[in-house]
Amino acid sequence: MEQTISVQGMSCGHCKMSVENALNDLDGVTAAEVNLEAGNVNVTYDDSKVSFDNMKEAIEEQGYDVEA
Repeated sequence: MEQTISVQGMSCGHCKMSVENALNDLDGVTAAEVNLEAGNVNVTYDDSKVSFDNMKEAIEEQGYDVEA
């Protein structure tokens, strides 16, 4: 599956790397790509292994807010 998640508070390369690494560390996520200008992250994942809530929690643990 593929999903775009809106994330508030990302503004630099470090932010991008933090969010991408947090998502890529989750079992079931095959790709995560942050678009700083749009304020979102495109995630490709296996929904039988990882849920939206898992991804939201991983992003929030990095200090960013996820818009529903």
